[in-house]
Amino acid sequence: MSKKAKVLIVDDDPLNRLVLEKTLKGEHDVFLVESGEKALTFVKTTQIDLIILDVVMPGIDGYEVLVQLKENPITQSIPIIFISANQSHEDESKGLELGAMDYIIKPFSASIVRVRVRNQLLIKQKNDLLEMLASIDGLTEIPNRRYLDENLSREWRRSKRGSTPLSVLLMDIDHFKRYNDCYGHRAGDECLKKVAQVLVAQCKRGGDFVARYGGEEFAAVLPGVNKHEAIQFANTLRNAVNALKIEHKASLNAEHITISIGVATTESGKVYAEQTLLEEADLGLYAAKDAGRNQIIAR
Repeated sequence: MSKKAKVLIVDDDPLNRLVLEKTLKGEHDVFLVESGEKALTFVKTTQIDLIILDVVMPGIDGYEVLVQLKENPITQSIPIIFISANQSHEDESKGLELGAMDYIIKPFSASIVRVRVRNQLLIKQKNDLLEMLASIDGLTEIPNRRYLDENLSREWRRSKRGSTPLSVLLMDIDHFKRYNDCYGHRAGDECLKKVAQVLVAQCKRGGDFVARYGGEEFAAVLPGVNKHEAIQFANTLRNAVNALKIEHKASLNAEHITISIGVATTESGKVYAEQTLLEEADLGLYAAKDAGRNQIIAR
């Protein structure tokens, strides 16, 4: 792997933590916590690639930690390797049934731990790649509708929990059917690619993203962005597309490709569902088209 994987070791025994850290730190970035409670807190702020989890600990045990990790959409895909002095087949079976990827018996061999960690990380890397490919639009090579729906749902929940703003933009290439009729579908595909790439290039903050919504429509999700800031960003996107100067002699509103944008913002989690936010942005988009296109309407 090009960068070191982040491995979290959860064990109440300081000697076990030390030995596991020494075993893995040459190949991986290793983090140590001594309880299940601290592990659950740690993964809220740090992205972890794999967890080595002791089964028997004071407070909540490894099984309960695993259950909570699997219930959280953000942490459910982290591979878990249980480690325990208990050699009972029933305990091993229980851990695997709950979703652990492997089970190591104490006392453990350092070489075995290294190999099993490496194997699980390789599996995760392949699964992450497949997941990424499934979330990319084949034509424009930017996130697709599936990625949009999954991430909008997550960002909406975060917005509601933290009472922070969340903005959504829906964009449509103006008179795109006329463009295809005039220049052909191959030129239309090239136009979509150029517009997609210039939209993505405007996303400077880590949480912002643009996805292909379908056909000639695109969407942007802007966590922590209020209505005023969302309108400013929409103007940035509209100006970037105008600056491409893609000829469109069949357009009814300009001599080049333009976009219309609808903007919707929820403040303090007031919108009851993320789909409502999309619907509001869609209404704004229709209003922008009715206003003459190459327009921005915020709701």
